[in-house]
Amino acid sequence: MPGDWREALIASLALVSDRIADRGSAIAHWDVGRETVVNTFQRFALPISWDFSETAVLSETTGSYSGQLEWVARYLEHGVNASTSSVKPYPAKRSAINLEGEYEAIITDPPYYDAIGYSNLMDFFHVWLRRSTHGLSSDIDAAFQEPLGPKWDHDTGDGELIDDASRFDGDRARSKQNYEDGMARAFQACHSALKSDGRLIVAFANKSPDAWETLVAALIRAGFVVDGSWPIQTEMGNRPRAMASAALSSSVWLVCKKRPPARPGWDNTVLAEMRERIRTQLRDFWDAGIRGPDFVWSATGPALEAFSKYPVVKKADEAGAQMSVSEFLREVRRIVVDFVVGRVLTQDGEAEAISGLDDVTTYYLLHRKDFGLDKAPIGACILYALSCNLSDRELTDRLDILARAGKTLFDALEPVLSPVEGDDDRTDETEESEADSGGTGNTVKLKAWHQRRAKWLGIESPRERPVPLIDQAHRLMHLWRAGDEVKVNDYLDTRGLKRNALFVQLLQALIELAPAGSEERAILESLSNHIAAHGGIAPSRQAALQLGEAGGSE
Repeated sequence: MPGDWREALIASLALVSDRIADRGSAIAHWDVGRETVVNTFQRFALPISWDFSETAVLSETTGSYSGQLEWVARYLEHGVNASTSSVKPYPAKRSAINLEGEYEAIITDPPYYDAIGYSNLMDFFHVWLRRSTHGLSSDIDAAFQEPLGPKWDHDTGDGELIDDASRFDGDRARSKQNYEDGMARAFQACHSALKSDGRLIVAFANKSPDAWETLVAALIRAGFVVDGSWPIQTEMGNRPRAMASAALSSSVWLVCKKRPPARPGWDNTVLAEMRERIRTQLRDFWDAGIRGPDFVWSATGPALEAFSKYPVVKKADEAGAQMSVSEFLREVRRIVVDFVVGRVLTQDGEAEAISGLDDVTTYYLLHRKDFGLDKAPIGACILYALSCNLSDRELTDRLDILARAGKTLFDALEPVLSPVEGDDDRTDETEESEADSGGTGNTVKLKAWHQRRAKWLGIESPRERPVPLIDQAHRLMHLWRAGDEVKVNDYLDTRGLKRNALFVQLLQALIELAPAGSEERAILESLSNHIAAHGGIAPSRQAALQLGEAGGSE
């Protein structure tokens, strides 16, 4: 056979050996549901396993040679068909800071901050490939000349770029700074290698605000302006990072061009332009079905078009101060969550973003809309909390909104806390739900209304925050369940909730989010009807229904 065929066949068979090794280690275990061997890297960790599943390599069953050969053959068939009209690529093993030549476009999927150490993952496969392909060609031998994958080289200031404190004697600050400087150097090399009208395309799917801030700062520092952005669903749901995590299902692809010479910008002008740009994009992304953390980060691209036009952005009301990337992205996230909550409150109507809703209620609606009362990945919840100027610790320990890893602080103190006044009757539904109110290390659960029983609920708020509307709604539900209409009316009047349009809108949204036929929905509907019947504002949907009924009777 021709030499390139020989190389391709042996290299492909070497991949088969790699797949067998991945399913033949002492960490591989049996998946009872699928009745298959789960490979070594089912998630980003190498956990100790009490047992393992031994594959029969020469059989026709899971993990066998024939099975792995089939998977490699499937990919080759797909890859050949997909690349029939492509230009022949010329792969080069080279550092990103040492680009040679001039390019019309550079496309990169950069290291994800502190999320994945690919070089460590590579080592497992590298040792097998190094043996299987030895002597195949001079290029392949050169690629595998080192015994392990490339790590960070302190002497040359080059190597795998990732925020890993273990490579800097445990110094987190040094590791973080090294990553940020390295990203800037790589983007600066891209800037130098691009033609004047060239484009840099960056694919990013990290959920960490710090990671995004580092990426954006590096792009601006290197002289780029974001020219467009596209959220593309690129991530497999069964990949290691997606299992029991908040990993995104979409990558945000940022299209960047070289920034022309520009004077510093002013924050008030930049924010106004950002709000104008982001409004249309948010509607488009929502109509395209993008939801959850994906939606929050998808909006980052359009917003950056306004911010990255300037080398620096100054604060108009603070002499000498500059608006940081962190401050800008915080503004963006808040606009996005207000937009989402506006859609929740209007049941996906065309209303603009809701303003004036308190942070805790905003978080509650975001979480309830995306995850209901089921277990939710902690990463997504942290992102939502940050977007609402909160922390996951506040939501679990102080605000009694989330439960994590078994019992929260309030659950532990429940025997000594007085329950909500007038609600001493605990049903089986309450007890059953509280028995499963916690989460595992990577998950949390939103506490159901009947699990929130602290005496201060709806009366006062920790840390001198205004009492959240969701707390007031839940207190009213406790009072209504106890059958004390006098206390319900007194609470409504004292808080001015009957004429509070936002509160009535919240009740209607909670009705829509509650399961049909549940006690929660029944109480909420009764409260909503009670408010409307006693001079309060009627929800728009309920008012329309009442008008329809009246017309029919006539």
